[in-house]
Amino acid sequence: MKRILEKIIQKRNPAFHFDPDVSIRLILALVSEKIWYVVRGFKVWFRGRKPRLLMLGHRVRFFNLSHIKWGRWVKLEDYVYLSALGKGEIKLGNNVSIGAYSRLIIATSFDHIGSHIHIGDQVGIGEFAYLGGAGGLEIGDQCIVGQYFSCHPENHNYADRKTPIRLQGTNRKGIKIGKNCWIGSKVTILDGVEIGDNCVIAAGAVVTKSMPANSIIGGVPAKVIKPIE
Repeated sequence: MKRILEKIIQKRNPAFHFDPDVSIRLILALVSEKIWYVVRGFKVWFRGRKPRLLMLGHRVRFFNLSHIKWGRWVKLEDYVYLSALGKGEIKLGNNVSIGAYSRLIIATSFDHIGSHIHIGDQVGIGEFAYLGGAGGLEIGDQCIVGQYFSCHPENHNYADRKTPIRLQGTNRKGIKIGKNCWIGSKVTILDGVEIGDNCVIAAGAVVTKSMPANSIIGGVPAKVIKPIE
């Protein structure tokens, strides 16, 4: 039975193998939970969409579902919220996993809607992430991301001292993250930043400027600690 389930899981994650110490009882508990994930995924049929093996945790919510697209074997954990108030779309590639309580929000304002959020194939993002898409957010294939990750592709204008900051509007440049990056927990990436491929970003870093590919990055504000040979 363990081998059969491995084969099924490997359709989503080809490198997966059960730890030898995992018991049949734990495997049955896993199967029971994931069956309900798949069943909940079929709810999108009733909103005119094909589930494509979509897996949904408890109370996953969508806003503007017509502007949300996903590949095969996408998993959205409990209480994830996707809001596609934008000119573009939220696109999730194949085998994307979004951790519980995370929010993917293109924009929050109806007087200045946002751009897009595009996430590539085989991307895993931990719990409590906040991904904005006002100026556009792109995350490349094969990235792995820790908990409490946040991206903010938008800044408030503040130069006019006679006008409250909240009334001065915003400016937007967008954020791009390359392929095969490992981003630690509690990393924050600000507007206008581009991260090259194959980077490692240390936990707690605040990235305020673009970084070259093949770099280890850390600090507040973040800087290149050393290249990856």
